[in-house]
Formats: sequence, structure tokens, C-alpha cells
Amino acid sequence: MEKMNGTENNGVFNSTEMEYIRRHHNQQPGENQCSSALVKHIRAPVPLVWSLVRRFDQPQKYKPFVSRCVVRGNLEIGSLREVDVKSGLPATTSTERLEVLDDNEHILSIRIIGGDHRLRNYSSIMSLHPEIIDGRPGTLVIESFVVDVPEGNTKDETCYFVEALIKCNLKSLSDVSEGHAVQDLTEPLDRVHELLISG
Repeated sequence: MEKMNGTENNGVFNSTEMEYIRRHHNQQPGENQCSSALVKHIRAPVPLVWSLVRRFDQPQKYKPFVSRCVVRGNLEIGSLREVDVKSGLPATTSTERLEVLDDNEHILSIRIIGGDHRLRNYSSIMSLHPEIIDGRPGTLVIESFVVDVPEGNTKDETCYFVEALIKCNLKSLSDVSEGHAVQDLTEPLDRVHELLISG
């Protein structure tokens, strides 16, 4: 990778993160492309986070800039989705193809193949990895991408823009996942409390 940044570690990856990037994020940028990888540590178990990430047909569950998504045909490798983008971004639609959906390794890869935006030849890979955060099951999320540098922009400008979008998505994924995780932890306590009161 030409350039790598981490959302929580100022661009420095630890050895575990580097190994996952080497194994699952082998993006090969061309001469006029930029590439990067970002990480996010989420205080929620992998199955919960993966249940959101794997929904190629419902990216709006955690992606704040997606207003609507329609998938053509069955949800399988090669499926296409038409995504409507909320106002405020330099785009309104994006056509994306599902490249990889691996429920065992927890890897999702998409490629943008059309739309009214400047992200040409964009492809991304997301991988989820179990970790322990403060004694509880957590998830290390790594997202990498490669994209053409648009005419009139530099590699740094292009990477900065895409990284900002991904950071926003990863923060939202973290917020939604951690909200569900807290709810999952408190629901059994609520039921015990109800039983004690009614008993």
C-alpha cells in the first residue's frame, strides 16, 4: 500500500493489524491511483458487527450518507446495488457490485462500477477480526480501498477525501454496534429486575 492511516492510531499499525492487512488487504494501486487502509476498534462482538457489515442490501443501517439502496436480483457475488447518496456530498447515486462476501472469514468487498461521482475504479475490502477490549469481546475492523486519482486532484487530496468518508462510516458502524451491544447486555438485567419486582 502506498499510504496507510489508522482511525485510532495515527497511521501506525501494530503487528497484528499489519498481519491482517497483509493477509486480506492486498490492494495493488496503479500509477494514477491511491490506496489506504484504516482501522477501528469496536466494543461489540464480531457476530453483531458482521450482521451489519454483511448487509450489502442495507448499507444505510450504518452508513450515514446513504439514503436508499436497491439491489437487483438475489444477494450473491456479482449482485449490483443502486445507492442514493444524501445531499452534501459531490454525488447523488452510485452503482456498486458485490465482489466478496465471506461469512467464515468476515470479509466484504465491493467495487463501484458507475454513478454520478468521481470515484472511478474504486474498490474496497472490509475485514473483521475478534479481539478483547477491556475484558469483553470486541471487533477490529479494517477497511482498505484503491481508487483512481481524478484529473485536477493529487493522490493526497483523493486519499484524504475517501479516508474522511470511511472514517465517518466506521464511526457510525461503531456507534450502532456498540449501541446494540449495550442493549444486549442490559436486556437480561431488565428481565431479572422485572421478575424480582413481580415476584
